Amino acid sequence: MKLLSLLVFLSLSLSLAQEYRVQKGDTLYSIARRHGTTVEALKALNGLRSDVIKVGQVLLVSRSPRAPGVEWRFLQQGKAAWYGPRFQGRRTASGERFNTYDLTAAHPTLPFGTRVRVTNLRNGRRVIVRVNDRGPYIRGYVIDLSYAAAQAIGMSGTATVRLEVLR
Repeated sequence: MKLLSLLVFLSLSLSLAQEYRVQKGDTLYSIARRHGTTVEALKALNGLRSDVIKVGQVLLVSRSPRAPGVEWRFLQQGKAAWYGPRFQGRRTASGERFNTYDLTAAHPTLPFGTRVRVTNLRNGRRVIVRVNDRGPYIRGYVIDLSYAAAQAIGMSGTATVRLEVLR
C-alpha cells in the first residue's frame, strides 16, 4: 500500500513539477520550504539519496502553491541520539558554546535557530528544542539532542522520534 501511495505521489508530482536551478546558499530545506513541500518529497522526486546538492544543479520542484492561511510544518521521522557532558563548553557549528542542560539539538540541514518539536514515538512525550549544531552523521539518525532534551522526552539511549518545525 505504501508503495502504491508513493507511486501515485510521484506521478502527480511529476505532472505538476517545474525545474529549479540550485543557487549559492540553497539547502534542500530552504528549497522545500520555498516551494511548499518537504525535503523527503524533494529527494523522492529527484531520486536523491543524500541531502547534498550543488550550485547549478537542476531539481524538479512542485508547482502547486501552498494553500493560503495553512501553517506549513516540515515533518521528519527517524532515530535520535543525545550528546552531553564530554561536549560541554565546546563551540557548536553555530559558534555558541554547547550547554548539555539547554534544550538544543544538532540537525544536518535545518537553519540555526529553528525551533523543532521532537516527539518520542514510544511514549508520546514532546520537547521543543532550538537547532544550534550540525549532525548527526550516521545513516538513519535525524537529530542529536542535548542531554536535557533527551531527558525531557524520556530517552535513555536512542529513540525513534518525529520532528516538526514550528513557525
